[in-house]
Amino acid sequence: MDALTKAKLERKQAAEFPQGLLDLLDSYVHGRIGRREFVTGAGKYATATVSAVALVEMLRPNYAWAIQVPEDDKRLKTEKVTVPSPAGTGHIDCYLARPASAPPNSKGKLPGILVIHENRGLNPYVKDVARRLAVSGYMAMAPDGLTSVGGYSGDDENGGKLFQTVDREKMREDLYAAAVSLKSRSDCTGKIGAVGFCFGGGIVGYLAVRMGADLAAGVPYYGGQTAPEDVPKIKAPINAQYGELDTRINAGWPAFDAALTQAGVPHEGHIYPKANHGFHNDTTPRYDEAAAKEAWSRTLAWFDKYVKA
Repeated sequence: MDALTKAKLERKQAAEFPQGLLDLLDSYVHGRIGRREFVTGAGKYATATVSAVALVEMLRPNYAWAIQVPEDDKRLKTEKVTVPSPAGTGHIDCYLARPASAPPNSKGKLPGILVIHENRGLNPYVKDVARRLAVSGYMAMAPDGLTSVGGYSGDDENGGKLFQTVDREKMREDLYAAAVSLKSRSDCTGKIGAVGFCFGGGIVGYLAVRMGADLAAGVPYYGGQTAPEDVPKIKAPINAQYGELDTRINAGWPAFDAALTQAGVPHEGHIYPKANHGFHNDTTPRYDEAAAKEAWSRTLAWFDKYVKA
């Protein structure tokens, strides 16, 4: 069996790749370099049996790895909902996952969590995260910021290209509209939290600033931090998750931490040893199982305390 075929069958671990190659991947997925430069750079790590192109393929997402809660799980109801966004791109399509039946003492209402994707759109990994929240007793809504350009196309690389074509301010308006829609649903308790990854982590901060006390809690994963001057507008308790090797994003944490403290916002920040940017995304080799499980445990505990309680 050749190395590429083996990589498609087995989950590769970050430790199996040179850190320089993973850093190169980070630059590529965030648009700081193009595909040609990425492949050329990967060539520095090629071997006699594994070419640069094969290395690039090994780093591509494998969505079969990420299915923790199947689409047809009988415990859940899932559906597509469309939310009007007149101040944005017109409307935004969302994936809604919720328990098949609400707890008897809830009067049919459930707490809500908005799940915000990376800079690739609403891919299968993000949908699975929504289902993970749904089996934990939440109504989870995952909006697709690529709705105005046809939605997530089934390919992350193309999703990244489409992401760059959407007006960023209008996309933020779309995501805000989704949050407001979730909060105002008749089957929602009116208490909502937000969790986001990479780009979505930054959007958690944006929503916390814009919504104030209307957001009950936020959990950003390796997202850009809120500007210090905007932090006093945040009322939602924040629990931030970072990977130790993600120095570019981590550099903004000390100032954010200090600003949250000064503003009196309940918050925590966790930096997981030897974890990369994207460590929670279990479709790529940057996934770190120990860090992801610990961060997710903290995420659920945070939402249980501030959203579900």
